[in-house]
Amino acid sequence: MSQCLNPSTNSTLTLHCCNLMTASTSALSDFTAKELHKLRGMKDPHGIQKFLDAMPYHLEDTAWSPRKVLAEQTAHCLEGAIFAAAALRANGYPPLLLDFEAEQDTDHVIAIFRENGCWGAIAKSNYSGCRWREPVHRTLRELALSYFNLYCNLRRERTLRRYSGPVNLKRFDRLNWMTTEQPVWFIVYHLFDIKHYSLITPAQAKRLHRVDERLFQAECLGKALKRGQGSGVRD
Repeated sequence: MSQCLNPSTNSTLTLHCCNLMTASTSALSDFTAKELHKLRGMKDPHGIQKFLDAMPYHLEDTAWSPRKVLAEQTAHCLEGAIFAAAALRANGYPPLLLDFEAEQDTDHVIAIFRENGCWGAIAKSNYSGCRWREPVHRTLRELALSYFNLYCNLRRERTLRRYSGPVNLKRFDRLNWMTTEQPVWFIVYHLFDIKHYSLITPAQAKRLHRVDERLFQAECLGKALKRGQGSGVRD
């Protein structure tokens, strides 16, 4: 408490916060006024999630920047998370991602934010339950576990196994990750390289039950399908 009341400490903290805001504003300056107005119009994390939910999910093998997503008005899991991170930044939050690794299934990426000391998430997914999370999770492990029960493959197997630490995308500002017209695969390569943490033990994985048909069908509600593919793919 004494540290919080120390005038010199408060001045240092204020200066640090001002420097962060200035750096963030500078990074956002590559957006046009119209693009920035759109991003800031989402106002908060839930507004960003509603914007993502309103746009169709696509199944192409792309890695679009947030600018490209705004222009195309469609996204998949990876692009949705990166877009959400940029929108979070435009609204005063750090641009953070969290990566999930799965076995016998595709991975998933979410944008994360913190309010009142608790973590929440924004995500684009082809499956109903792998999207928004309210900011009620005390740790990132708690947040990751909230996805575990419904994260499954087409054989109904529960497949989520690991989660990463938070990734602040400001590390890629020099590559213009928010506005480049080039693919942002460099973000994906970084997610491959970083440390991930196990959610369950190998013994627990062997004892897992499959998702029942009711939950599986609920997860597939509104799912986008590849042309000519009846069952689709997870993302």
